[in-house]
Amino acid sequence: MTRLYDSRKRILVTGGAGFVGSHLIDRLLEQGHDVLCVDNLFTGSKRNIEHLHNHSRFELMRHDVTFPLYVEVDEIYNLACPASPVHYQHDPVATTKTSVHGAINMLGLAKRLKCKILQASTSEVYGDPSVHPQPEEYWGNVNPIGPRSCYDEGKRCAETLFFDYHRQHGLEIKVARIFNTFGPRMHHADGRVVSNFIVQALEGDPITIYGDGSQTRAFCYVDDLVEGLVRLMETDSGVTGPINLGNPGEFTMLQLAQEVISLTGSKSELIYTALPEDDPRQRQPDIAKARSLLAWEPTVSLRDGLRRTIEHFQSRLSELQF
Repeated sequence: MTRLYDSRKRILVTGGAGFVGSHLIDRLLEQGHDVLCVDNLFTGSKRNIEHLHNHSRFELMRHDVTFPLYVEVDEIYNLACPASPVHYQHDPVATTKTSVHGAINMLGLAKRLKCKILQASTSEVYGDPSVHPQPEEYWGNVNPIGPRSCYDEGKRCAETLFFDYHRQHGLEIKVARIFNTFGPRMHHADGRVVSNFIVQALEGDPITIYGDGSQTRAFCYVDDLVEGLVRLMETDSGVTGPINLGNPGEFTMLQLAQEVISLTGSKSELIYTALPEDDPRQRQPDIAKARSLLAWEPTVSLRDGLRRTIEHFQSRLSELQF
């Protein structure tokens, strides 16, 4: 496929109405590209892209990636898949199909078009890690039959398919392993820890800590993640990944809760409940490859990112009260 202008591409973003996808689309449009957003709106929302309604280079197509897609594009970012436990465990069969059938369909499209394709994988491929922090060479510790496996194993299988298409068909692939990401446009009821804590704090409800609060996560602000995704896509064909994209700053759940309470001025109490099954005890990316291959590392601190995210949730919750 020959582009009309070398610098201006037509780019497909699946899952583009989601939290991360909508921020990625903003960035691609800022770069001057045409963007086709494909989303079945299961967890994505038109609200996330409503500011693009009249944008001349933006197009929304409602479509489920588990079915083939016939379009003409220059690059593909495959982000389609529910990403929070509440959403991906709601219909675990559909979650697995989105990761596996979706990958097959998007890879088939990329093969036909001979175009570059990026897979949004996840740190969940590492499961409950026995290696810390997690480098890309670590194979993971995943329960293949647990309640989280629809997402964990679905993404692992998607990675398998990407590398098989690369080896068998010479397809130019990029695989990013995304660690915990937060920021504006997160769904207020997605069940993830940042959104849970912020909503509970703003509403004055008790903040729910699973386990004793000592388990850790590394939180990356969405703008930093988008920068990493774009840089990975722009690398030459020799860089396939997988590459960890996340903030190596590690925080306990207790530290996160205390930070949210401080920033919101909330009087919320902390309550403790049982740890969910297969919930990882620790998570922290080794980003040496991202630093060396992409010249990338996060720039937004947890505190600054939380401040911006809290402002978003304050606005969103005030709308929901009417």
